[in-house]
Amino acid sequence: MSAAVSHLQMPNPRLWNPWLALSAQAALVAWEAQRVIALRLMRIAAGGARGRTEAQRMVTEKIAAAAEAQSAVAASVITGSSGRRTAKKVLGVYHKRVRANRRRLSR
Repeated sequence: MSAAVSHLQMPNPRLWNPWLALSAQAALVAWEAQRVIALRLMRIAAGGARGRTEAQRMVTEKIAAAAEAQSAVAASVITGSSGRRTAKKVLGVYHKRVRANRRRLSR
């Protein structure tokens, strides 16, 4: 990294307001999700069996991710977790799935 750019490094997120840090993490997940969307659209546009399979997989994965996120929220509410902790758990559910799809689609 050049000296001119090195001063632009992100400060340690632990020093931030917890909600600001969570927002930054959500923005990074959203950025990664955009890449997954582009990769999926390319695969679907190519057509064929892989395209059809990807379209079906996309729908079933979204339903499964929503169910998993709902379960995480329910567990957090039952255990009395804070709103930020609950939001962080939900973000973790989606981040795990986005990361797995990016890896799979990038091959």
